[in-house]
Amino acid sequence: MKTKKYNTDKFFDEYINKNNTSRKNFKDSFNFFKALSNNKKKLLSNIRDSIIRSMGVTFRVYDNNRLIDREWPLDLVPRIIIKKEWNEVKDGLIQRIKAINFFIHDVYHKQEFLNQNPVLKSLILDSPNFLKECKGVVPKNKIWANISGTDLIKDHRGNFYVLEDNLRVPSGVAYMLENRNVMKKVVTDLFNKYQVSPIDDYTSQLYKCLSDASYSKDKLKTIVILSPGIFNSAYFEHAYLAQQMGIDLVESSDLILSKDNYVYIKTISGRKKVDVIYRRVNDDYLDPNVWVKDSTLGLPGIINSWKEKKVAIVNAPGSGVADDKAVYAFVPKMIEFYLNEKPKLKQVKTYLCAFEKDMKYVLSNISKLVLKPVNESGGYGILIGPKASKKELDEYKAKIIDNPRNFVAQPLIKLSTSPSMINTSIEPRHIDLRPFILSGNNIFVTNGGLTRVALTKGSTIVNSSQGGGSKDTWIIH
Repeated sequence: MKTKKYNTDKFFDEYINKNNTSRKNFKDSFNFFKALSNNKKKLLSNIRDSIIRSMGVTFRVYDNNRLIDREWPLDLVPRIIIKKEWNEVKDGLIQRIKAINFFIHDVYHKQEFLNQNPVLKSLILDSPNFLKECKGVVPKNKIWANISGTDLIKDHRGNFYVLEDNLRVPSGVAYMLENRNVMKKVVTDLFNKYQVSPIDDYTSQLYKCLSDASYSKDKLKTIVILSPGIFNSAYFEHAYLAQQMGIDLVESSDLILSKDNYVYIKTISGRKKVDVIYRRVNDDYLDPNVWVKDSTLGLPGIINSWKEKKVAIVNAPGSGVADDKAVYAFVPKMIEFYLNEKPKLKQVKTYLCAFEKDMKYVLSNISKLVLKPVNESGGYGILIGPKASKKELDEYKAKIIDNPRNFVAQPLIKLSTSPSMINTSIEPRHIDLRPFILSGNNIFVTNGGLTRVALTKGSTIVNSSQGGGSKDTWIIH
């Protein structure tokens, strides 16, 4: 089937090939949306919006210093990935998180990998993510990053690449789950045409992963989610996951530390000992005795309780040491060092401005590169060189020269596109993918993940905080 008007340009489109015909496994979906009248498209969009509103699926952004609840943006055209291709990606993700957990443990113990890579060692030991208080701690099963979200992209040839690892407090999984609930109701006929791998076991797998992290010998563990509170942008997700797992959602004021360093939750029937804290609070706010002194988001003394194995904290404090765009460049070496294997997933060439040679290259080629601060998330601080003005490039150059350690650069990857329903027309938009990986007694990878889509024409910024949207990801047999 030839398509009109739909221009795939110089990018790899996941639905439409170079001959401008739909790919074999994508025909049903493409034809379904192409055949809809404008009125039917509007109707489906209205039904979607109504369901999202009734389910209360929102995310929070700051706009002119005001906190605004926005309805979650879901594009109705699904992202489709063939199971065989996904199995290869899944194997690569398992390999990657194994190596990263070995690396984090090594950083806080013998530092063997760092001793073989002196530039990385100086970067790590100077990094704000390296927490000296975590030295010598051994979390259960030596797993530091129990829950991770790895951002993947496809390049102009349709090959998957790892873009970055999110190991501190990765977010987005609730939206992945709710996207599926909405799609099943809005495009039921299309959903039933495909054999789509289920994703609804995630919360039971998460509960199991959290239980696996506990030091308690009790059969039934007391697990809580520690949230910064209702003003946090991911609060919807905190509440959703707590409700789905049947566990308590708490803030620091709901917890108390006993004299013998156990953590308790205050309940109407008295205090109850907590075995596992799934924290959605950044490291520096966890314990005002240790880090940010005036933090009201954490619990004074909680780090000692964790060190004494009286409570498990997931992800472990200090796991953010590997959640750094400079460390990312060394992951292929880590895989070879710790696992004695070749990396199964490709990743994007990364120039570390901490290396003088790399910095010279970046400064000379800044207009061709994507510039990123190493510790920012949510798409903040990124500069797309080819789209930047001379003034913006000069300002960024000055920042790099002032603090080289804080910046990395990568070539501009031509992100793949997928059809998206923009009002009543079907147009290509750039996408990425965040699968979620749970590391407990076993490693679990979601079937697909949260596909994020840059809704603005020509944009490659997919973050919802920056105006991006999302798609349901269908892994099909």
